[in-house]
Order: sequence, then C-alpha cells, then structure tokens
Amino acid sequence: MKRFSALVLAGSRGPDDPVAGPEGVAAKALVTVDGVPMLARVVHALRDAGAGQIAVAASHQDVIDLVHDLGCLPVPAASGPSQSAAWGFAMLGAPMVLTTADHALLQAEWIEDFVRAADGDADVSVLLARRDVVEAAVPDTRRTWLRFADGQWSGCNLFYCATPRAAAAFALWQAVERDRKRPWRIVWRLGPAMLLRYVLGRLPLSEAMSSLGRRAGLKVAAVPSAHGLAAVDVDKPADLALVRRIVGAAGAP
Repeated sequence: MKRFSALVLAGSRGPDDPVAGPEGVAAKALVTVDGVPMLARVVHALRDAGAGQIAVAASHQDVIDLVHDLGCLPVPAASGPSQSAAWGFAMLGAPMVLTTADHALLQAEWIEDFVRAADGDADVSVLLARRDVVEAAVPDTRRTWLRFADGQWSGCNLFYCATPRAAAAFALWQAVERDRKRPWRIVWRLGPAMLLRYVLGRLPLSEAMSSLGRRAGLKVAAVPSAHGLAAVDVDKPADLALVRRIVGAAGAP
C-alpha cells in the first residue's frame, strides 16, 4: 500500500453548532467520545493506518491548539469544506486521504481497506456504504440515501485523492456540496437524461460517478465499504448519543 498524507476537516460552525453548544465546547472537533476529543480519535486512526504527514483544517484557536498537541499541521479553514480541502491538498499533495473530525468511529482498518481498494487508476475515489451494510451494523441511524440501480448508498466521509489532477475535484465539490441533501440536484448536473434514469432507478452508481468526474476532467470511482459503521458521523446530538453508545458497548472500537 502506498504511503499517503491525510487532511482532516475540523472547521467550526460557531456558537450555533448543534453538537458543540450542548457539550459546552467551542467546536465540534473538541467534543469527547469515551474521554477523547473526536479530532484526536480521527488522527490516531489515520496514524495507525500508516498516514505520514497529517494536516487539520481548523478555524477556532482551541482546535488549533489541539492540532499542535497532536503533532499535526494546521491549515486555515475556509468558509466551506471544499475550499479548505483545496488548500490542504495544495499543501500536502497526492496521494492524500481526506476525512472529517466528526468521524468519531473511524478505524485504521477501514482506511487501509479503502486505500488498498482505491489504489488503481482513478484520480479520486469515494468511499460509500450500501444501505443493507449500514443497517446491519447500526439499524437505528438516519441517513440521506443515494438511490441508484445497484442499491441505496450513504457517504462515509472518506476520499482518496490519488493524483495531482485531483485538485480539479474541489471546484466540482464546491458546487455539489450545496446539494448534498438533495441527490437529484447532483444528478441534474449530468444532464436531463441521467436525471431521468436516476429518478426511474436505472442509473448505476459507477456510471454516475464516472460521468460526474468527466465534468471535471477526472476519473472518479466509488469504493464500496464492507464496514457499515463507516457511514456514521456526528452531525447532531442524536448521532453523538449513538456513537457514544457504540463505543461504550462491549467489543466496540
């Protein structure tokens, strides 16, 4: 497996963050799970998976202090994650794993499996988990499902930027991130014929990813995850309660 760098997005939503506010911390990345800040859990998983240089995009000083304590490089956080990712990629270069600080269940094994599977000829690979895999691991989670001909899928907040050409993906991401909760609008960018096939349930995931990548002059591939918990992140208090319950269970990560 190739050596890779890693970037963690840990920007703050400010005082109105629905997770950080009730926990009494300045930013979601500082919320603890089993006594460990979520950001630290993510960094430890990346290191255990073999990441070399690790950078963290952060805006709040308390998070930046933790970044230094963890021996990572700070990257200024932009107004949106796509721009933060672009700045981090410009600093680290390819190959680079990209993830988020609220991926509190992240395990080295998931990262290793993903990088191994993604290490082909794609410029950018995206980890996705099928609905049946996710619900087998955690039946009581609510997700936004991408509905394709080969199943319903959820994002796992793990991306592999394999080549320098991956820089072009961040401009595309900036447009797509506004519509991440409205999958049909993402597919609309591929044209009305693709949208019709998506609505009718006839568009395979692989074809959608390939077509979306071609819009940016890239080869983009979806990698299916065998780990349903990889789709669980912490966007709201209910997610945090779920993650704490999983971590607190016998035999949990």
